[in-house]
Amino acid sequence: MEKYIALLRGINVSGKNKIAMPELKIAFEEIGFLNVSTYINSGNVIFSSNIQDKDELIKKSEAIITEKFMLNIPVTIVSAKDLSNTLEHAPEWWGTDNKEIYDNAIFVIPPTSVEEVFAAVGEAKQGYEKIAHHGNVIFWSATLKTFSKTRWSKIASSSVNTSVTIRNANTVNKLLLLTK
Repeated sequence: MEKYIALLRGINVSGKNKIAMPELKIAFEEIGFLNVSTYINSGNVIFSSNIQDKDELIKKSEAIITEKFMLNIPVTIVSAKDLSNTLEHAPEWWGTDNKEIYDNAIFVIPPTSVEEVFAAVGEAKQGYEKIAHHGNVIFWSATLKTFSKTRWSKIASSSVNTSVTIRNANTVNKLLLLTK
């Protein structure tokens, strides 16, 4: 049995796409996922499953969200093993304790590719932000002082907005810890 994390895109943001985490937990249990828990209100579901096909896990997750909450929410699934491997390949500058830096992990939702996201958003603005990637995760860091001047802060208004879901470094690290 493998541990997974479902990352839901765009729920509970500015009063839109409201889903209560206790109800989301129950919904995931109803489709046969085990050891289900949620973390914070942004749509992070940790669970175990014998199903190894991520596409099947995504389809089941999206279907139950549509059925129970009447919302079409994109979901991406990452295994605990894959997330651990991705974080092992994070750049040294990402996820530090520096409170002046805003560190994010941008999870690209298939079938969109990392290359498509880079093409839509563009290169990092030198001196304002740093970008690297491993697999389907883009590591992005920017100083809080100049955050509004960064190119990647505009991802929410880009053509790939609905093809990514973003978590800060603290959340990503906590999610991995919760899979242990």
